[in-house]
Amino acid sequence: MGIRRSAYDERSPVTRERPLVPESTSADTSCMSSDTALTNQLLIAMPGMPDPNFSTTVTLICEHNDDGALGIIINRPLNLKLSGLFEQLSVDDADPLAASNPVMSGGPVGTERGFVLHDRQHSFENTVTVSDDIQLTLSRDVIDAMALGTGPDRSLVAIGYAGWESGQLEEEMLSNSWLNVTATPELVFDTPFEKRWDSAARLLGIDIASISPEVGHA
Repeated sequence: MGIRRSAYDERSPVTRERPLVPESTSADTSCMSSDTALTNQLLIAMPGMPDPNFSTTVTLICEHNDDGALGIIINRPLNLKLSGLFEQLSVDDADPLAASNPVMSGGPVGTERGFVLHDRQHSFENTVTVSDDIQLTLSRDVIDAMALGTGPDRSLVAIGYAGWESGQLEEEMLSNSWLNVTATPELVFDTPFEKRWDSAARLLGIDIASISPEVGHA
C-alpha cells in the first residue's frame, strides 16, 4: 500500500504560467478531464490503513482516467494559515478573513505545489470541473482573488496531492483499502476537519469506528 511513482508525478496538473507555488518545471494538463469512474468520489480510508500518509483520511478524487488518478486530502490541516502562503507569494495587504483560513496537506506528492478546491461561482485561468458544485484551480489568480477578498465563497487550499498510476487505485479499491461515496460540497467545504472521516462514512450509513482494522488491510 502507498503511493508508487505515478504518471501524475511527471504530468500532474500545474498552471501553465503562474503556479500557486513556483517551481522550475511545467507539466502537461491536456489529460485533465472529469467524466470518468471515481471523479467526484470521496475516498474514505478504512481503519487499519497501513500507509500513514492516508490513515483516517478523506480524499476527493478530482481526476480519474486511464493514466491514473489525482486526489486532494480534505481533512489534514497543516500548521499553516493562508497568511503564511500569502507571505511566501509576496502578497501584501491580504484580506484578514482569507488570511486566517487553514491550509491542508493535500497529499504526499508534489508538496511544492498548491491546489484550490472551490465552488463554481468563479472561474480562473487554470480551472478543472470536478462536479456541478466543485472546481479545482491550479493557477495563481485564485490566490490573488482570495487575498483581495473577491475569491470563491467556499474554498479549500491544499499543498500537495495524492497520485495513483494507471490501475493502482482500482487495485486498492478491490483490496478494501477504501470506501467511496459521492462528494458533497457541504462535506468538502463546511464539515469540521476532525469530523470529516466519520461524516463521510455516515453518508453510506456506516459507523466507521465500529469496523475492525483487519478489514481494511491491503
